[in-house]
Amino acid sequence: MSTTEDHGAAGGRAAVRLLQGYLWHPKDADVDLEHYLPHELDEAHVLWDAVNPPFAFFENGEPTAGQLFYQFTVLRLYDDKPGGEDLHGDAERASEALNPLLDATPEGVGWQLWEDLREL
Repeated sequence: MSTTEDHGAAGGRAAVRLLQGYLWHPKDADVDLEHYLPHELDEAHVLWDAVNPPFAFFENGEPTAGQLFYQFTVLRLYDDKPGGEDLHGDAERASEALNPLLDATPEGVGWQLWEDLREL
């Protein structure tokens, strides 16, 4: 997949999803993501909203019903939308900045995030 060809032409004002995925933790755990994650990360916005589990079981066969799930998005507003390679670089930097924050969350917090690069 070519990041320069698959994400439209550069130019123009745009809101672009850099990272997308899920975070979760046991329903009975006292976890407030506000204590661990910022709402802004450099020039990007970090959003999370509680959702129903997007799948019934984890890969190890454990049911997801006992977990609280959040849809997680990192997006950035651009006055002049960059090309795919630059968007990929922004997503990588956001991921690198998030890693230590996610690693510092309490035991039992899990996540699955991937690069998205679609306009909203």
